[in-house]
Amino acid sequence: MSVPDFWTATRFWARLGFVSFGGPAGQIAIMHREIVDRRQWIDERTFTGALNFCMLLPGPEALQLAIYLGWKLHGVRGGLVAGLGFIVPAVLLLFALSMVYVWYGQLPWLEGVLFGLKAAVIALVVQALLRIGRRALAGPLHVALAVGAFVALEFFGVPFPFVLLVAAVAGALTPLRAPAAARPFSPTRHHDTRGYTLRVAAAGLALWIAPWLWLVPTLGLDSLWSQVYLFFTKAALVTFGGAYAVLSYVTTQLVEHLGWVTAEQAVAGLALAETTPGPLVIVLQFHGFVSGWNLPGVFTPLVSALLAGALAAWATFLPSFVFIFLGAPHVERLTHVPRVASALAAITAAVVGVIASLAVLLAQVILFPDGWLAWPDWRAAALCIGAWFALERLNWSLPAVLGLAGALGLLLRWLA
Repeated sequence: MSVPDFWTATRFWARLGFVSFGGPAGQIAIMHREIVDRRQWIDERTFTGALNFCMLLPGPEALQLAIYLGWKLHGVRGGLVAGLGFIVPAVLLLFALSMVYVWYGQLPWLEGVLFGLKAAVIALVVQALLRIGRRALAGPLHVALAVGAFVALEFFGVPFPFVLLVAAVAGALTPLRAPAAARPFSPTRHHDTRGYTLRVAAAGLALWIAPWLWLVPTLGLDSLWSQVYLFFTKAALVTFGGAYAVLSYVTTQLVEHLGWVTAEQAVAGLALAETTPGPLVIVLQFHGFVSGWNLPGVFTPLVSALLAGALAAWATFLPSFVFIFLGAPHVERLTHVPRVASALAAITAAVVGVIASLAVLLAQVILFPDGWLAWPDWRAAALCIGAWFALERLNWSLPAVLGLAGALGLLLRWLA
């Protein structure tokens, strides 16, 4: 292996943030090709162990993998540069797209583009459901957890965190056989000491508390922006299974319980987030932005939206940095504990049911806007089926599918 100097790695992470399309699978594949195969900065065993560790944590695994690899190469400063390089371009681009949406979303041509993108999003969710299901449903217990999660969420309104907790407990009580131990990781110079752990924990807590020092005295604890920060902090801590899993919980809460966004806006946010690089969970930033736009309070709509979006992004991504910096020295030990591995497998199985619940919600909004007993929107159904076929059978790239879906949506709008 050839460890690069800090500035060479910094340039790489900065470029990665602009080309990391394709969701977590595509982003992880890009990092593997560039860091393991081409540059040989990290060996295969270290990369695989790091990925397994990131799968144990709540939050976007591709972002956490980038942070870990940066930490492995250059310590905390390397992790900070890698993580910020991965998400900052997406954050800025989604802010721009969010402003275009709230200002011009009612224009016919933009409505047409969004119509095509939203139909393609259903295909993406179905594809994720099938792929995760094939990998995660390894036995009767996992099938039962997936079905139970779907029923609990769809028909009984059980809180999403409780569903994950029950799945984790069920998995931990039936531990899998420990994976075969590979030779241990090469010694790292980033020694784990009690002082290091305390400093990281204190810094993470201080960074999370910092917005409160302005929010509470200025706007009050009950203000929209304080509640946005608190809600998205909670969402960030239960994002096991990726963005599609947490979106079911977030959308239900924001649309049905809190009333901060509409179902149409929630679906549009997912469509816009799919067009940006970086982690898909950045859609939570859009939800925060639109919440502030809809309920501006003492601010202008734009100022309120920018503040709420920034708070949502901060609450969403800060935990990923803290989790990685705290846990990185323990990677090998954590990923070889049988009960931990079993709990993770059970959570992943339950996530299949969670994603199925999200697919039903999206279908209701996009395919059956007039209700389940009415005829579906044939244009949306055709675009959805076509997008799924292009992704699953023709192996088209995600940007190509989204571009074509947007163009066809515009054409259908023009013909209508």
